[in-house]
Amino acid sequence: MPLQGRLYLLVLCVGLDACVQPLPPVIAPNQCNEAAARFAVGQVADARLGEEARIRASAQRVRMVRPGQMVTMEYDAGRLTLDIDAAGRVAAVRCG
Repeated sequence: MPLQGRLYLLVLCVGLDACVQPLPPVIAPNQCNEAAARFAVGQVADARLGEEARIRASAQRVRMVRPGQMVTMEYDAGRLTLDIDAAGRVAAVRCG
């Protein structure tokens, strides 16, 4: 291929690469969306809050994990986990 053809391809590839936009994450049905449950951080953990967080996160299940509590370590894409601190407040939310 002549030099002009290679330069044209190089410019075309660089130009196309600049147009690529990252896509937002896709949340599959029955898959937890932890960002939607972050409102709970800092609030007193109770059953009502857990259920509201579960619904907002589109999770199938919710569990509240208190300090020192033993939990299973398997990843469950449909589960929302609320980490509770020693004062009984939600310290973090995560899926799995």
